[in-house]
Amino acid sequence: MSFFELVKNNRSCRRFDYSVKVDQKMLAELVDLARMSASAGNMQPLKYVLSADEQKNKEIFSCLKWAAYLTDWKGPEPLERPTGYIVILGDKTIATNFWCDHGIAAQTILLGARDIGFAGCIFAAINHPKLKNVLKLDDNFEILLVIAVGKPVEEVKIEKVKADGDIKYFRDKNLVHHVPKRGLDDVILSSY
Repeated sequence: MSFFELVKNNRSCRRFDYSVKVDQKMLAELVDLARMSASAGNMQPLKYVLSADEQKNKEIFSCLKWAAYLTDWKGPEPLERPTGYIVILGDKTIATNFWCDHGIAAQTILLGARDIGFAGCIFAAINHPKLKNVLKLDDNFEILLVIAVGKPVEEVKIEKVKADGDIKYFRDKNLVHHVPKRGLDDVILSSY
């Protein structure tokens, strides 16, 4: 698969095949990709918590809000939940501003997962105090993002934003997840 295909196929996935387990080695390999990514000032202030443990995953799952636009959906059913999580933390003993490092790291992790046949979803809608307690984190660490990882079962279709400008993703009756994207002409303001 070309890099362009990899990026186009890398959609947020919210439904997974629970029978296909991820393991600590795979999660560590994905973090190793992120570790090699760019970092503002090369400070490298990100730290990670990995979970492939069923009980810990349940606790992490309970700290996440799954899909703001799918208001009648509370998240995946137990057999469609991710089997791994990567929690991205900022180490405040290294830096107080994490700039865009966690976004770069998260996208790198998702591209790596997609490249090996897995998928994920980035979460910023997190119950921070609860997750901090679940992970027993001290005050030196700021929770920045959580990435759910698993084998995807969800079909995702990208479509052009309609004339009304509605960008809300939705599911059809067959549970196909539709994601409206603005056209290239809509996002390039000028070209010299």
